[in-house]
Amino acid sequence: MNQMDFDKATILVVDDNPTNLKVLCGAIANSGWEILVATDGESAIEQTEYAQPDLILLDIMMPGIDGFETCQRLKANPDTQDIPILFMTALSDTVDKVKGLSLGAVDYITKPFQTEEVLARVNVHLKLRYLSKKLEMQNVELEKIVEERTEQLSQTLDNLKQSQIQLVQTEKMSSLGQLVAGIAHEMNNPLGYLIGNADLLNEYIYDLIEHLQLYRQHYSNPVLDIVKHDKEINTSQIIKDTKEVMSSMRTGIDSICKISNNLRTFSRPDNSHQEYLDIHECIDSTLMILKHRMKANRKRSYIEIIRKYGSLPYIACYPGQINQVFLNIISNAIEAFEQSGEQSKLMLDSQEKNTITITTGLNDSVTCVSISIEDNGPGISPKNKDKIFEQFFTTKTLGQASGLGLSISKQVIEYMHEGKLICNSEVGKGTEFIIEIPIR
Repeated sequence: MNQMDFDKATILVVDDNPTNLKVLCGAIANSGWEILVATDGESAIEQTEYAQPDLILLDIMMPGIDGFETCQRLKANPDTQDIPILFMTALSDTVDKVKGLSLGAVDYITKPFQTEEVLARVNVHLKLRYLSKKLEMQNVELEKIVEERTEQLSQTLDNLKQSQIQLVQTEKMSSLGQLVAGIAHEMNNPLGYLIGNADLLNEYIYDLIEHLQLYRQHYSNPVLDIVKHDKEINTSQIIKDTKEVMSSMRTGIDSICKISNNLRTFSRPDNSHQEYLDIHECIDSTLMILKHRMKANRKRSYIEIIRKYGSLPYIACYPGQINQVFLNIISNAIEAFEQSGEQSKLMLDSQEKNTITITTGLNDSVTCVSISIEDNGPGISPKNKDKIFEQFFTTKTLGQASGLGLSISKQVIEYMHEGKLICNSEVGKGTEFIIEIPIR
């Protein structure tokens, strides 16, 4: 009921006495309010449910159900319980007045009726009804505003948390990237000397060997000291071993070059622009960083990496963040093997082989690059599987992990790259993370 409705309020008068109805209706009609009439309790209840009046004047003594029962039934109905009821009773009926008020009536009008009293009481309770409705609407509106503001604040807080976590992780990856880049840079200078000098040394040694063989060919009878020294140092074996040593040195130098290249790939600057990347290079550089963790230790046997690489196009990515995702997922697989090994007291001579299988290719619709990282570890329980992407959730002991790795990984893949990160796991069989990144 708004301000305009107040002047057009509907009042239900319930009384079986025609004289009382005439007096009341006459007084109320002059005030402009709409009047409804009922002569018994049953019809009063029926009209109230249908018309929803703003106020009810209810006589106590009526045929059928009396005013008390009528009031009690109206107050028991959620649709009509808030409608104010004024009982009409004789001046001397104190007990009736008390009983009526206890049943939920808000006031009473005494008989015989005084027009001024009737209008005054009706007017007061209509205003109270109007103010009550207005307050109720304001409360609803206020609750709605509070709910919206709370939701906005909650979303803002979540965004701030995500930003804070991302900043922390970005800083950690940036620091790691700078460290790795520094190591790669420091390796480059001595590596350059090794490559250049090894090639030159190899050339010199082969020239000397060729010269020695020519000397042997043309001077088949050298002096005794040369013959004696030749036998002491076993020249023939030196010539044979020298070739193998030089080949081994070259293999070692090539390995160092590969490590240096992987370090540079892993430590690409983490800027605000995407770069077109070879995903396989990113995976390999991450595996190289984690290579020392694949070795057998007292907790578990060696972890074998199985690569099943498909043919992939270059895709637009943020290099630092993508490497971070691979690092988080593969590290989790390694730690799962270690936890499982501790729990089962796995021995190094166990026949069970720990494997991490990395499979790449295009999805069925050929719109995304798909990367599967699957281990044959202990798997994740159903109750934990639903929580693994939540912030700060971890199954590791306090201090071993922050519980942010997979949360950040999901944010990187799904928000920064508009892709998908899915986890499939079965206890006792292993865990698979599937990453899909759209092809730009």
